[in-house]
Amino acid sequence: MSELNTIALSHDFLSRYAKESAVCIDATAGRGYDTEFLCSKVGETGKVYAFDIQKEAIESTEKRLSEKGYKNAEVILASHSDMDKYVKEKVDCIVFNLGWLPKGDHNIHTEAESSIEAIEKGLSLLKNGGGMNIAIYYGRETGFEEKDRVLKHLKTIDSLKYTVIVSEFTNRTNCYPISVFIMKD
Repeated sequence: MSELNTIALSHDFLSRYAKESAVCIDATAGRGYDTEFLCSKVGETGKVYAFDIQKEAIESTEKRLSEKGYKNAEVILASHSDMDKYVKEKVDCIVFNLGWLPKGDHNIHTEAESSIEAIEKGLSLLKNGGGMNIAIYYGRETGFEEKDRVLKHLKTIDSLKYTVIVSEFTNRTNCYPISVFIMKD
């Protein structure tokens, strides 16, 4: 299998925005992989805010960051749709992984309504020239409604302010994740 996958695409895109001293948001911390990646890019003078609604995800992320020695993140037990209550400055980039916690309870997953609200709040927090990446994981009993509603909503984003690209691996099976790239002009 090719090394080109959803994570590689996401990290390549985020690397364009997550530079030394940048401020970034991991809207869905999960196991902390993207939070760790962003922390490694922004350095000691940067800041990463990471959100998740599951205590297990918060603990997993905090443990990962502690083991790697990163102290430039604030890990917050809250919904991604509440990011504007915690983040008061403009940010360079935001990453979302919609779906469920890897190796977690699939009955707990992101929902279309709060994800769309979070995307809109994230867009308002982005600096001009900033970027947002959304990986839409769907399948099994969950995620199809969220995928459809989020993709429909993306078409309504103001094209004079943002460029939105939706990328799919069309020859991969089993509901392969969809990558979304948004650039604020």
